[in-house]
Amino acid sequence: MRNKITYSIIALTGAALVSSCNRDFLNTKPLGQISSATAWTDGSLAEAFVTDIYNGLQQGGIPEQELASLSDEAVFVHPGRGINTINEGTLSPSNLGWVDGTYEWGSMYSRIRGTNVALENLKTATFSDTVLNHRLQGEAHFLRAYYYQQLVRYYGGVPIVNHTYGLNQDYSIARNSWDDCVKFITADCDTAVSLLTGKALAKGRATAVSAMALKSRILLYAASDLHDIPTAKANSATISGFSNPELLGYTSGDRTARWQAAKDAAWAVIQSGGGGYKLGLSAPETPANAQTNYTSIAMGGGSNAPGIDKAAAVELLFERDFSPQTVSGGPGGDGTSVGLDNGPNGYHNWAGNVPIQQLVDDYEMMDGSKFDWTNPVEAASPYTNRDPRFYATVLYDGAGWKPRNKITSNPDPANQIQVGQYELAPGGAVLAGLDTRESPVENWNATWSGYYMRKFIDPDPNVVDNNTRQFIPWPFFRYTEAVLNYVEACIELTQYTEAQNWLNKIRFRAGMPAITVTGDALRQEYRNERRVELAFEEHRYHDARRWMVAPTTLGRQLEFVSVTGKLKPSALAPSPYRHDETLYTYTYTTYIDNSLENRTWIDKMYFRPISRDEVNKNSKLVQNPGYTN
Repeated sequence: MRNKITYSIIALTGAALVSSCNRDFLNTKPLGQISSATAWTDGSLAEAFVTDIYNGLQQGGIPEQELASLSDEAVFVHPGRGINTINEGTLSPSNLGWVDGTYEWGSMYSRIRGTNVALENLKTATFSDTVLNHRLQGEAHFLRAYYYQQLVRYYGGVPIVNHTYGLNQDYSIARNSWDDCVKFITADCDTAVSLLTGKALAKGRATAVSAMALKSRILLYAASDLHDIPTAKANSATISGFSNPELLGYTSGDRTARWQAAKDAAWAVIQSGGGGYKLGLSAPETPANAQTNYTSIAMGGGSNAPGIDKAAAVELLFERDFSPQTVSGGPGGDGTSVGLDNGPNGYHNWAGNVPIQQLVDDYEMMDGSKFDWTNPVEAASPYTNRDPRFYATVLYDGAGWKPRNKITSNPDPANQIQVGQYELAPGGAVLAGLDTRESPVENWNATWSGYYMRKFIDPDPNVVDNNTRQFIPWPFFRYTEAVLNYVEACIELTQYTEAQNWLNKIRFRAGMPAITVTGDALRQEYRNERRVELAFEEHRYHDARRWMVAPTTLGRQLEFVSVTGKLKPSALAPSPYRHDETLYTYTYTTYIDNSLENRTWIDKMYFRPISRDEVNKNSKLVQNPGYTN
């Protein structure tokens, strides 16, 4: 599915225009409308209807405001967008803060209704192409499962609606249990697999493997701490006091069996997903190759930047494509503006979602040790000798980036990120970097944290982010997620050797040494590996919750970095400025800043509130714990 496809809008209507003067007028068909009967007699019209349901995916995970900024990956720098409402714990049924349409209650149920319409009509459709009919049913089952998955991982158990409603029916319906929802989603996934196996589909449409990947994800969540009610109650007084815990997880049952089911589902993806990208290495890649590997995956192999490997497209199991053939003009509002939305202000971009220090600190040193600010060598040069994925994910002071002369004059021939304050003379005047909030290029839309996002921004030097669309696919599911799911299940089943084997396949591709620890040490290594490998892919928000580590991770106050460059004795400042450690001594100082958000954690935040409007419309809805209607 390509973004900006001109989808056929099918008006399912039985209306007729009546004229007492000309009875023949009753026999005409309204131009621009297609009756419901006609829609399901023509294969292309039926396909157009199902194609339109994909629009519920919207921009994937790259709208202007990203889910990363509701986690300890990033902060959104533009105030007044409702993000602080969530991160400061003041959200409520009447004050939801920012809600993206990819998981908003009404939006998801609207798309679920579309899948129900399709499934009911496809079963009796009269067009002759049976292969197409079964394929469309498979896609509809996948999409219904996906949209329900979105609802349950934000809200817990939700009402299961598997049919359409007619006029004047009672629309009120109670929430189903967590167990019911997981079973319903996995059943839809299994049906999708059976209907889509062997079918050839265009890139971006659901396949049997993408349905397997969805099943793997929901079963991993189902086995996790947050959804094992005895464990959740032990870790949260708010959940412990909730009178309907069956809406949040399993109140009883065999948790080991749930981990085994998660392992089996992930293994099915591993066996069927084409082997992933470069996961057969027996030793770590070189740092340069490892960085290129990671960037190639983030680009889906689709960038024209030097070194990008087109073969990395195999990593994507289900994606949202943004096609240059279907859009024109500059970037904006449709997933093609991730560079404009998040790039440095010194390139006339908007710096929306910027990495925070907590994420940066979690990238290991190249030898696999943890970065340590108390180590004077590491503190003096914190961006040296780090996990290669760091360099493909984060722009930091002194990092090389795109040519500035394509967007402004030529104030920086070195084309380096400048987020510090640099002496012009020893002990004298100080120059503000081009990418700071005092930039001479643009003194707004700048980072607060001292970092910028690099991942998902096309590194092609010919793509000028503030006036050129980029067309990088969003990875709803990729092969490595399934591998990580498998590793997690193996760890929880104490199958440590198998977990190490598959975890190290990912690390070798990333240029990192093997992990050899077991037990809880392996669990913590895995969780950090998942954090950095899947950064900015909409996993951290959910992972921190389902592991129930959110109070000590997402609840931390924002930490930023200040960079200063002091000229060495007898050194002359270069003009124009460039990062040069032979001329400057750089100092990096981390600090807490609450001026954008005063982040906190309250246990009600494990689940989103159901809006007051929805509760008012459906009196059978039980509100989530910690919220008052």
